[in-house]
Amino acid sequence: MSRESVEGENPDRLYTLTGGRSRADDTRLDLVALIVSESQPAAGMQSEHAAILRICRRPTAVVELSADLRLPVSVVRILLADLLDTGKVTARHPRTPKGAGLPDSALLKQVLVGLRKL
Repeated sequence: MSRESVEGENPDRLYTLTGGRSRADDTRLDLVALIVSESQPAAGMQSEHAAILRICRRPTAVVELSADLRLPVSVVRILLADLLDTGKVTARHPRTPKGAGLPDSALLKQVLVGLRKL
């Protein structure tokens, strides 16, 4: 599937995939949340749900799933919410090393200056 077909995705297909829902009300599903399969795909399962379970055998970020499935993030979040509700996947945030806080603001300013020079 080409990039153009993703951007011009058939709205009827997306409506069908999500069962008409327009958003997932799950706060665990930000772009960097890691999704891990807790079960194997089952017979009769929606093909996108099965694909998510196969892809997420290794921890995979929501944004990566969106790219792999070539679906909008909003649709992927709805599909993930279905799988979370049934316990077929788990979601977690990447851990930061203990004591690792935000970078120093002076360092961030230097990085910004460097990026602007590019």
